[in-house]
Amino acid sequence: MPILDPRTVSVARTLLILAVVVAFVYGARHTLIAFLMAIFFAYLVSPLVSRVEHWRSVSRGSRGLAIAEVYVVLALILTGLIMGFGPRVAADGRQLLSAAPSLLDKLASGEIVHKIGFTRGWSYETQVRAEHLLDEHKDAVLALIRRFGLQVGALVAQVFWILLIPFLTIPFLKDAPEIVEVVFSALRLRPQARTFVEVVLQDVNSMAANYIRTQLILAALAIVAYTVVFVASRLQYGIVLGVVGGALEFIPLVGPAIAAAMIFAVAFLTGFHHLILLVVFLGCWRLLQDYFNSPRLMHENVHLHPLVVIFAVLAGGEIAGFLGVFLSIPVAATVHIIWRSWRTFGERDIAYKRTLRDPSTKAA
Repeated sequence: MPILDPRTVSVARTLLILAVVVAFVYGARHTLIAFLMAIFFAYLVSPLVSRVEHWRSVSRGSRGLAIAEVYVVLALILTGLIMGFGPRVAADGRQLLSAAPSLLDKLASGEIVHKIGFTRGWSYETQVRAEHLLDEHKDAVLALIRRFGLQVGALVAQVFWILLIPFLTIPFLKDAPEIVEVVFSALRLRPQARTFVEVVLQDVNSMAANYIRTQLILAALAIVAYTVVFVASRLQYGIVLGVVGGALEFIPLVGPAIAAAMIFAVAFLTGFHHLILLVVFLGCWRLLQDYFNSPRLMHENVHLHPLVVIFAVLAGGEIAGFLGVFLSIPVAATVHIIWRSWRTFGERDIAYKRTLRDPSTKAA
């Protein structure tokens, strides 16, 4: 008679395997995240590669040659953008970083309040009330600014992985079907299970591709809109604020909020004269992005309730910072796709069993 029940042994083995997998994922999280970002980049570049591959006069029908040609074109475009706008953005960025300590000192001392109040014609009593209000929340504001700086610093520290992503993308662009087939062969799935996984992968593939392209287009639109408006209104450091604020649009929900807070804070600290108009612009732009641009670009591929989106973004931020915020919506949408497909297959299986039990239904 065995000492342990076979069911107990099976459960213990499953828990052990799960613990090993979790430990491996945590230990290799940077590598796995890099590969995941490479897959997202492959979704972004794949349509271009497929189109170039079909131009036989250019790529001669070679997938590898099409990938090389697309990479060369993207590198040239990126180089042109850096050479054209990079120096100005870098100059504004250096000026903003060098001015940041003095601006924070003025914020901490309350000097910035009196300066802005004098410029706007505030009464002395109003300036004193504003100074007291700022003094009450000064520690929280400074702590938030420092926390944001630490998050940005941690993101910059991962620049090696960011540079590695385009190279990790090449195998996914070139041999994606073969990679999927190898995984299926290794798993040895039953026909019904394989059909389920294939359906889920098709839905996830469509969702992820559309999500990545939508976020990129929204970020590009935001960069153009922010930069044009800020430069036209002569907002100090307008170019770097437009580029950084627009790039943060790529991070759902949290990115735009951080961008708006950063833009308003810099405008306030530098004595910008049209703060009300700036707030109106940021609010109108948010409505335009959330209720016009995003729904038309997303094509309703991400079927998630707004409350689920908010929970996923906040949970992702707590778990993995900025990267967790970005990945939260695709992960939540993937879980929803798996659940929806599981229910659909379950209903079909129940209907099939009923048909086998009821000959009259089968005949009908």
